[in-house]
Amino acid sequence: MAITTKLDITDYAVVNPASGEILELFDFDTDSQLDKVLLTSNRSYNEWSNLDYDSRSSFFVKLSEILRRDKIDLANTVAIEMGKPISQGIAEVEKCALVCEYFASNAKTFLASYDVKTEFSISRVNYKPLGIIFGIMPWNFPLWQVFRAAAPIIMSGNTFLLKHAPRVPRTAMSIEKLFLNAGFPKGVFNNIYASNEQSEKVISNPLVKGVCLTGSCAAGKKVAAAAGKYLKPILLELGGSDPYIILEDADINIAAEKTAFSRMLNNGQTCISAKRFIVVESVAKKFTETVISELNKYIIGNPLDESTTQGPLSRPDLLTNLKDQVDRSLHFGAKLAYQSSNPFKKGNFCPITLLTDVEPGMAAFDEELFGPVGAITTVKSTEEAIDLANKTTFGLGAAVFTQNIKKGINIAENEIRAGTCVVNDFVRSDPRLPFGGINESGFGRELGVEGIKYFCNVKTVISA
Repeated sequence: MAITTKLDITDYAVVNPASGEILELFDFDTDSQLDKVLLTSNRSYNEWSNLDYDSRSSFFVKLSEILRRDKIDLANTVAIEMGKPISQGIAEVEKCALVCEYFASNAKTFLASYDVKTEFSISRVNYKPLGIIFGIMPWNFPLWQVFRAAAPIIMSGNTFLLKHAPRVPRTAMSIEKLFLNAGFPKGVFNNIYASNEQSEKVISNPLVKGVCLTGSCAAGKKVAAAAGKYLKPILLELGGSDPYIILEDADINIAAEKTAFSRMLNNGQTCISAKRFIVVESVAKKFTETVISELNKYIIGNPLDESTTQGPLSRPDLLTNLKDQVDRSLHFGAKLAYQSSNPFKKGNFCPITLLTDVEPGMAAFDEELFGPVGAITTVKSTEEAIDLANKTTFGLGAAVFTQNIKKGINIAENEIRAGTCVVNDFVRSDPRLPFGGINESGFGRELGVEGIKYFCNVKTVISA
């Protein structure tokens, strides 16, 4: 990798989204450089996979300590590259430390072999690593998304090859340094700077044994096609249009607070944030007023300022696309219930916006809104709310707000079609629980006991 001196659309550009300033450019790796990295990663796999779990665990414990030590520097890098408010960046680093500690503590138990009683003298199931796993990761949670994937994959004995989003090359470089500083053997975690065309070459390489991607549906389809072509297992975590159902017996203050927080987190650029607010009409007016009151608490500003809760969107095209989605929704009958001022003339800052009277067929209902825009749809009944919640091509997360917990759990378990459904809180990922979606939100599960087994050979051993 070399730092360039001219702007080229094939380069990784570090562009401050708060100012539009180009800070520096990074070249893509050459094909020969990528081949060398793959060979290094494969050699490291042969060593790493033979270590016992306690030895692997010690490296992750050290890594968690370094993450906490360097959290302010890491959060600063993220803020400059993609605009995350620094307080949220620090929280993201802390969560990365937690996922390292969790799998360091539990991998040995999760992947323990077990015997099954059969007519054979031995019928045993065990879990073995596959080899190099290629991770293609997004810019919106540039630390957490990587660690969420890499920690269980590496603890299970695989090695991890990262292609990060072009928006965050400094963060990608920092992550590789974190692993090296924690003492991991060189090649256990590698960062590459690759084009989309080069990525398919990486997937096709026989040394690569699996692929995981977090990103858009379009990217997921392309990567899945490439992985399928070469018969590589793949895990996809894609977009979402999460419904938050507010029933007539909901605690409106809690519902509004949690929904607004979920929608605004990470500048609204979160796949599992509240996207569609589906509200029973008897409480729609009160909920709308309370959500607006909550939105008024959020502060748009420089992401490096600790008082800022809303930074800029990561790229100018995201801002343009979001404005187009709002305009199209208004054109087809949605109402503008609230819009904050935007004090900045430079950068990708987006006003906080709330739409009402949103219906199926409008962009704000049918499409994923990736920014600080909420959309309220009013319904007459619980049954209609559930029907509209499921009226989506996605299926990542959902939430239900009701004071009847038994009813809420039944809706969450049996009525909503999504990978995660939460009652009276906002959707989030947790190292202890499997995470992923269905339909166009992807397939496979990260995290939890299911996640660490995903890129393992579930091997059956029998002795007569």
